[in-house]
Amino acid sequence: MTPGNSGASTPEDDDPFGYLYADGQANGAQPPSGGYGYPNAVNRVRTVGQRQYGQVPQQQGAYGQPSAQYAAPETLPGGAPPRQQPQGGGGRGRGPNTKGLLIGAVAVVAAVVIGIGVAMINGDSGKKDDNQAGGTPPTATQSTEPSPSASSNAPSDGELPKTDAEVLQLDGGATKASGIKGAQAAGGVYVTNFNNVGASATWTVDGIPEDGKYTVFIGYDVPGRDGTATLTVNGNTSNINLKNWAGAPEGDYEKGWTKTYNWIQLNKGMNTIKISCEQGNQCDANLDQLWLAKGWVKSG
Repeated sequence: MTPGNSGASTPEDDDPFGYLYADGQANGAQPPSGGYGYPNAVNRVRTVGQRQYGQVPQQQGAYGQPSAQYAAPETLPGGAPPRQQPQGGGGRGRGPNTKGLLIGAVAVVAAVVIGIGVAMINGDSGKKDDNQAGGTPPTATQSTEPSPSASSNAPSDGELPKTDAEVLQLDGGATKASGIKGAQAAGGVYVTNFNNVGASATWTVDGIPEDGKYTVFIGYDVPGRDGTATLTVNGNTSNINLKNWAGAPEGDYEKGWTKTYNWIQLNKGMNTIKISCEQGNQCDANLDQLWLAKGWVKSG
């Protein structure tokens, strides 16, 4: 090709798309063999609408039925089973066992109430016992004036044993006599010659129903002045106050008959009660009767 020479072909011939135009076709333009004018092109010219690119044939179903490509997996053969909603609670999981919790709470409250009640009962019982005990109990040496309402006579045959002086076991020079009027023992017999250290009168008493507290009453006579003696119960000793509760004049034995008592502890069955004149005692007295009462009392 020389300058100024357009070559053997016209520009239409050089246009790869000249075959698409009427004048190009008139001039004999032909579509290239490579497709769309590009060498080695894989596409080929086809009539519009002839070729479908990746289209999926659609099946037209009946009205109201879902299309196949939009069907849920569980509706297809072998698909996942339909999910079932749990019963009760509107789709929520089952809640805690409120009935069981309520029963447990009631049981706890009941246990607390019972414990408080038991504590209150025990507290009241303790207070009651304290009141009954009357504070610090008197010692076994208790000996005082008999109650004015008490009879000077020994109680009639009844619950606990009693004895007269004539059946007591005497030791240390103590003897029996009946010359002074006013003794309550059978035959007016009493224990005399007691004002000597070592003199004693022992009562071995049987028939005590149970262990516990008892009161021993002692009938005696003093010559218008106070005396003392020693009481020994099952080996345990205490003092006896032989006071002139009758108010007899000095030296008047006949008007000096009276009684006193001591609080003691006895065992069930047999016991030994001894009245003796020991060193330091003022034993110018005559002994008349001995008897027992249940508990620590002041008259009997």
